[in-house]
Amino acid sequence: MSQLAGRRAERRVAIATVVGTTVEWYDFFLYASAAGLVFKQAFFAPAGPSIGIVLSFATVGISFLFRPLGAFLAGHFGDRLGRRAVLVTTLIGMGGATTLIGLLPSYASMGIAAPILLVLLRILQGVSAGGEWGGAVLLAVEHAEPERRGRTGAFPQMGVPIGLLLANGMLALMGVLAPGDAFTAWGWRIPFLLSFVLVLFGYLVRRTVQESPVFAEIAQRRQQASVPIITLFRKHAPLVLLAAFTFAGNNAAGYMTTGGYIQNYATDPDGPVRLARGPVLLAVTAAAALWLLTTWVGGVASDRFGRRNVYILGWFFLLATVFPMFALVDTGNVWLLFCGLCLFTVGIGLTYGPQAAFFAELFPASIRFSGVSIAYALGAIIGGAFAPTIATALVQATGTTVSVGVYLAGMAVLALIATLLLRDRKGIDLGPDNEAEQASGAIRGRSAIGR
Repeated sequence: MSQLAGRRAERRVAIATVVGTTVEWYDFFLYASAAGLVFKQAFFAPAGPSIGIVLSFATVGISFLFRPLGAFLAGHFGDRLGRRAVLVTTLIGMGGATTLIGLLPSYASMGIAAPILLVLLRILQGVSAGGEWGGAVLLAVEHAEPERRGRTGAFPQMGVPIGLLLANGMLALMGVLAPGDAFTAWGWRIPFLLSFVLVLFGYLVRRTVQESPVFAEIAQRRQQASVPIITLFRKHAPLVLLAAFTFAGNNAAGYMTTGGYIQNYATDPDGPVRLARGPVLLAVTAAAALWLLTTWVGGVASDRFGRRNVYILGWFFLLATVFPMFALVDTGNVWLLFCGLCLFTVGIGLTYGPQAAFFAELFPASIRFSGVSIAYALGAIIGGAFAPTIATALVQATGTTVSVGVYLAGMAVLALIATLLLRDRKGIDLGPDNEAEQASGAIRGRSAIGR
């Protein structure tokens, strides 16, 4: 294939992955935002406002517990059957669950069955999300030229802030079109129902993408691992855990601030801030745009300066901004809230943009889908699963967001330590002929072939 044709294929894959992950994460963030704004009334009203919001955020966390199941299934079939088929399946699963949530009757109409069905649909979202990320990033990174992996891998990463931007933007729009009680009664449902159209579009785009060249070569040689997950944990368990901790710090920060907690905290009529819902949603939406930009910058910069160096810069940025961010939110001024979120999302973007290339370069080709998917899913559990629930409990116990800042700073320090223990393998050959080098030396201090 000529370089020009290769670049065209790379761009086509990049567009397909960002479209798909945008749809997936629109669905996922839409739920997280609605949990903070609506679900405590719609599905958990009998528990009262304090317990209701804890239960709402707990349903956000429950889905994370099922991400490893999605990662295990997607990793197994992705390493055995290919990346593309798994991506189409996860997209349909996520979109179907989201659409059904939009049709789900409230507790007042259906009783206890309503929150039970809500949890079941959220579990389906978790399984789908667990399988989505690994396939999308590998399809992008394995199509890319070695010197452009960070840039190309940033495209599926960018789908996350774009999904957040669309989710909060749609909720903000419905807050204008259906203000007050109308939003709680039916306005929140429209963005969920819109998912059906977005999934159909994402499905059509993803069907046009060719299989990853790395997997195509593995399949041609019939070198697929028979049980890739067993091989992964038998030979690379410490690597999986270290990679998971690098993502945990990012995920805790993302879900604490832009994934639902801030929306509830800042708009709670009985809380210390008490801002209007619409301006807060618009502020989060605008901050997501900056997160999108810094994610792209992080991916591009990692091609030049190394994945690990960009990560380290991002961790220090998160540590420097976590306490100022909450202080600005607590002022009760929506513009200062926006400034605080913007400061914090810079660190989130710098520790998210390089992740696709960084994770892909850590694991051997034959078990790579399993490796990146399971590390990502475990990191999501450690970092983001119950971050909003923990934050709510901390503020209720201490009366201050300083305790939440300490929690986030601790997660960032753990992620920084994990990053320092991993080796930057920018540009390593990802093909099946190089499995020996890929399988050795990803953790610093351990031997590496040719190093």
